[in-house]
Amino acid sequence: MTQKDITFVADFLTEHFNEAPELYNRKGKYFNVERVGQYLKDEDDDLVSPPNTEGNQWFNFLKDSTHLKESPLLFPYYPEKSLHFVKRQMEGVIDQCLQKPADVIGKSVHQAVCMSLYKVSPSEDSTQLFKLPFLWNDKTSNLHYVLFTIVENSISKIHILRRHTDTSRSVSNGIIAVEFGNFLNNSINESLDSRCYSCLDAHFYDDETVTVVLKESVQQEGKERVLAQLPLS
Repeated sequence: MTQKDITFVADFLTEHFNEAPELYNRKGKYFNVERVGQYLKDEDDDLVSPPNTEGNQWFNFLKDSTHLKESPLLFPYYPEKSLHFVKRQMEGVIDQCLQKPADVIGKSVHQAVCMSLYKVSPSEDSTQLFKLPFLWNDKTSNLHYVLFTIVENSISKIHILRRHTDTSRSVSNGIIAVEFGNFLNNSINESLDSRCYSCLDAHFYDDETVTVVLKESVQQEGKERVLAQLPLS
């Protein structure tokens, strides 16, 4: 350490750790703590050196405002408490606000149907098997669609799940799969593997059309990309 470093530390200790006789009756609080650190302690005790709010424009504004002074929209200020204390207070208020909607929404949601899409062994990472989930709501026909792919099944196949928004009703063809494979081959004489395509992405374009981005599956440079519009019918 240089002499400058030692002087800096000595000045810090002198400024912030002077004896404070008025604190002797407080257990373990014989010295003034550093003013920033006291705000970060996860304790409910009052701050040893609370801030001086005199002249603060915001506090003066609230004090002079009849309507804002007692407003329930303003979060109360605790000048004697640390940030951890204020954080816990705020979390409690937020949890209380969210509890009622959570109860109401939770009671209104129920399982309409259950379909087994695939099975995995406990050792497999199932999070990588379900990709491209895209939701679409057809308000005209009151139908809800989900587009997705199952990697384990086939990378060239997308699945379309259809349900009526009225859970008491059912529609035909609840789930279908569309396989692209070699559908762009010019003739039946082409090799099945020569122009095999997999799905990069899929979205609904409108209520009657699905847009898909395809790529050639062959391992070569300059893989061809295809943007295809497919009628839902």
